[in-house]
Amino acid sequence: MEAFKEKVWLSSPTMHGDELRYVTEAIEKNWVSTVGENLTELERLAKEYIGCGSAVALSSGTAALHLAVKLAGERLYGQPEAGHGTLEGHKVFCSDMTFDATVNPVAYEGGEAVFIDSEYETWNMDPEALEKAFGIYPDVKLVVLANLYGTPARLDEIQEVCKRHGALLVEDAAESLGATYRGIQTGNFGIYNAISFNGNKIITGSSGGMLLTDDREAADKARKWSTQSREAAPWYQHEELGYNYRMSNIIAGIVRGQFGYLEEHIRQKKEIYMRYREGFRDLPVKMNPYIEGEMEPNFWLSCLVIDKEAMCRQVRGEKESLYVPEKGKSCPTQILEKLAEHNAEGRPIWKPMHLQPVYRMNPFITKDGSGRARSNAYIDKGAIADVGADIFERGLCLPSDNKMTAEQQNKVIEIVRGCFG
Repeated sequence: MEAFKEKVWLSSPTMHGDELRYVTEAIEKNWVSTVGENLTELERLAKEYIGCGSAVALSSGTAALHLAVKLAGERLYGQPEAGHGTLEGHKVFCSDMTFDATVNPVAYEGGEAVFIDSEYETWNMDPEALEKAFGIYPDVKLVVLANLYGTPARLDEIQEVCKRHGALLVEDAAESLGATYRGIQTGNFGIYNAISFNGNKIITGSSGGMLLTDDREAADKARKWSTQSREAAPWYQHEELGYNYRMSNIIAGIVRGQFGYLEEHIRQKKEIYMRYREGFRDLPVKMNPYIEGEMEPNFWLSCLVIDKEAMCRQVRGEKESLYVPEKGKSCPTQILEKLAEHNAEGRPIWKPMHLQPVYRMNPFITKDGSGRARSNAYIDKGAIADVGADIFERGLCLPSDNKMTAEQQNKVIEIVRGCFG
């Protein structure tokens, strides 16, 4: 089988032309800094589409998450002493299987992340594990949750657990813009929420992100923080720590031009997901799951997980992996290598945070109440149902670019099927 002449990407930007118009207008009017019509209109579009009270356009989704976590920490614990973060000395429950941008803001603010295991039904934070975590650490008052690969978590159950324990929820909807849970857009379920416009997201500005909240006062505070916390004075007056986090009017013009195509991109991504699901129906694999009738993902990335009995032997180190080919079996490493040989881009599932060297000593909680304490010892004796590690071991992300043709996708399907020959 010949390789693709043009690379088939995991998820690349798709431009339509409106982006250039808004960027050109900004340049012609000389509004190229962190103020301008594109910023104002983008924030209006986001509020209208998502249904939240306030939106603050920022330089990245990570910046949005940082300010969301900072706002939550200040609300819970008050303003910190100089040189300290708002979460200094406090633990925070965080999604375990996610990109590290979800949890790094907790460290920025001096907190300690406690990782909550995933569930097989959505690959997101397990509400049962979260409940067990509150039993182990009853003083925790903040939960940071991510919606993985565009699929919502069980958001009402997570909200209920948080409410029962008097905790605030921050929702990382960076990957799930346009996805809904019981008819409600993601980005609405936490007290402070974040979305991303990074280059590979469902719509993009090449970079950028947004803080979403119904708390107008908090939104105004975040907007101030994002412009170095300048006070309303005739000179540069600063009374608290600030950041250079505001989105530029140029980036806002790109995202503004993309926003009208969000639903089209979601439709295209769903078609890709469904074509994979049909193409793999007789293979020993399963697509990344969602609960039909309860949630509608945006299908940002199509992923699969190989059935345990169909896994060939695979060993992963910190930066390398090895496998032993076996007839009728495969593993993520083999499939990803075959895709790369044919000029197609895939990637591993997010490596869980509790397995990352930077967070390896942080607590980790599973739904049976077991996990790893700071001493790296078990909290409870017995087997640990480490769902996230299992999905990482057996899963991978498939080429999911919305410009991929049906013919190209059929070839990707054929490459994957060949790995089980």
